[in-house]
This record gives sequence, structure tokens and C-alpha cells, in this order.
Amino acid sequence: MNFQTAVTSEERLNIMKDLSNRFLSRAHEVDMDGRFPYENIQDLKKTGYTALTVPKEYGGQQITLNELIRLQELIAMGDGSTALAIGWHMGIIMNLHEKQSWQEPIYREMCEKVKSGALINSAATEPRTGSPTRGGRPETTAKKSNGKWTINGRKTFTTMSPVLDYFIVSASIEGTNETANFLIPREAEGLTIEETWDSIALRGTGSHDLVLEDIRIPEENLVEKIVPSKKSAQGWLLHIPACYLGIAKAARKYAITFANEYTPNSIQGPIISLPNVQQKIGEIELKIMQAEYFLYGTAKQWDNADLEEKNTMGPALGAAKLTVTNLALSVVDLAMRVVGAKSLSLKNPLQRYYRDVRAGLHNPPMDDMTIQLLAKHSINSQLQN
Repeated sequence: MNFQTAVTSEERLNIMKDLSNRFLSRAHEVDMDGRFPYENIQDLKKTGYTALTVPKEYGGQQITLNELIRLQELIAMGDGSTALAIGWHMGIIMNLHEKQSWQEPIYREMCEKVKSGALINSAATEPRTGSPTRGGRPETTAKKSNGKWTINGRKTFTTMSPVLDYFIVSASIEGTNETANFLIPREAEGLTIEETWDSIALRGTGSHDLVLEDIRIPEENLVEKIVPSKKSAQGWLLHIPACYLGIAKAARKYAITFANEYTPNSIQGPIISLPNVQQKIGEIELKIMQAEYFLYGTAKQWDNADLEEKNTMGPALGAAKLTVTNLALSVVDLAMRVVGAKSLSLKNPLQRYYRDVRAGLHNPPMDDMTIQLLAKHSINSQLQN
């Protein structure tokens, strides 16, 4: 059972379905203990999943965005925390290839490490700046001396921190107005993980604080200058709504199974035959269909677009994320209405889905920023005609 030897997309989906069921069997324990799902990540590494977005020119499969989010959705049906965590790694490798913003030798070397099981994620959020999408200047600093960079600072929400091998850290360059991304290996002296993650949602993502104290890295580890005015559309971020759609589908499955099995003595047969229950199931199905068409339609457009068209897709990508995550919220709510008060039991997975799916509101891009972007896009489009 290996993603690297699977020939077709269908074969890879079938492998992931088996893994998803395995993740589901562990999800309650991960959530209750608030622990990182080491076994799940190890399963994904052992089966070759974590290298699927490595480009073909470096010996990888280079799967499409459409296939990536389908696989991510399946992971989330088993465990949302695992899906969101590994999604960052998968998407970053894809995004770096599409943007070609790193020097080729260092990206090639990173791909080789990923093929050997290395994991990478960015660390950009800080206590005072909040999400980097809001435009705050990093308080983490980088100072150059004797051909090396010295990095100091603290990053929050560093997802998958318990197992990351590399961190892409944003920092302000001292003495300038510039900011840049620096590649820092886990073994760097002065790097520590402070276990601060205490969220009630996605408790297994291990999104702890990354603490950097006089980290010394080579000059070439400045991998990218950050130019705020040149932000490009980022299709890979569709892994975020894919995660929440997967959680919504897990809630749908549970609600229908429950309704088909629950038989109170006040009626003949299970409650799935009741018109009011079928009404809610129908509403669930409609919302999932809407989410699927928006998400996968946008992903397909991205895969088929050239660079020029991709750079115009920011509004569509933001709208997809907003629409899918909010529809997913509604789906879980309706599923809980089908199941009733039993859905609030700690033993019931719906209460976990309810907590986890709300995290989507706080992943980028935020809803208010998407609405502002859509307004500007609409105004500019109409005034130009």
C-alpha cells in the first residue's frame, strides 16, 4: 500500500480511504487527550503520501491541486487535525514549485529531503502581529554578520511543530524596511518548541509556539524576500476548505447512519423515515453539493490555467474558501439537529466535528478580507467596462 507505486488517481484515493478509516479509529483519543497524532503522520510518511507534491523533474508524482484536495478531504473525514496539519506541508511544496521563488539548488535539495520523509511548514504568525495576511511587520528579527544570519523571535500557531524538520520563518531584516523568509532546520541551536496549544478545536494539530534564540544559519538560508505588493494568488490554500468539507462529510455520514438505526418507541421504524429528518438530510446534501461544485470547480480552473490566469484567481479562491467553510459549518449544525442531544455527548463524534469545523473561520483568508477583495474586484471590473 504505497502512494508512490500507485499508477492512477483512483488507486491513490483507495489507499487514502483505508488510511482515513484508520485515522478515524484514533480520532477520539487524539481529541480527548489533546495529543499530536504521531501515528497518523507516520502512516502518511511510510506510504509515501508526504512526497506526492514533489515535482516530476525531481522524481516526484507532482499530483494536481484537484487530486490533492480530494485526498486531503478523505484525511479530514478520518481526522481533521491530521488533514489540516499535513495539508500545509503538501501545499507548500506545491506552491514553491509553482512560484519558483526559491533558488533552484535549495528547492531541489528540499525536495530530495521530502522524498526521504522530511516535513516542512511555515511559521509566520506572531503574538502581536496576528495573522500575516493582515499585513503586520514581523517582530522576529534577522541580523547579518560574518556571512551568517542571526534570528531571534517567537512564532505562534506553528502547526505540526512536534514533527517538523524544517521551518520557513518570516523575519524583519535589521537596519532595513525589508522582510524575508528564512529556512531553519529543526536541529539549529537555539530552536525550541514551547507547548502552548490549548485550543478546543483541532486539538491534535500541535500548533505550538516556535521560540528562536540567537539562531545562526548560513547566508543562503534567506530563501525569499517578501514583497507585500506582489502577493500572488495561491491555489494550494484550497487544502483548507477541503479539510472542513471532509469534516462536514463525516458529520453527514454519522447523522444518516444514526437516523437509520435509531428507533424510539414513539414511532414505527427508524427516524430516517420521518419527513422532518429527511428535510434536514436533504438540506445537508444540498449544501455539500454546493461546496463540492465551488471547491472542485475552482481547483479544476486552477489546474487548467496558465500563469496569467492564475494571477487573476485571487477573488475566486477566497470565495471558495469562504463558501465551503461556512457551508461546512451549516452541515455539521444540521447533522447535530438530526441526532439531537446525543450529539453533545463527549463520546459522540459530532461534538468534535462541531468544534473542529469552526476553526475554518480563523484560517486564511478571513471572511471579511475576502468580502473586501470581492467588492474591489467587482467595482474595478464594472468601472473598466
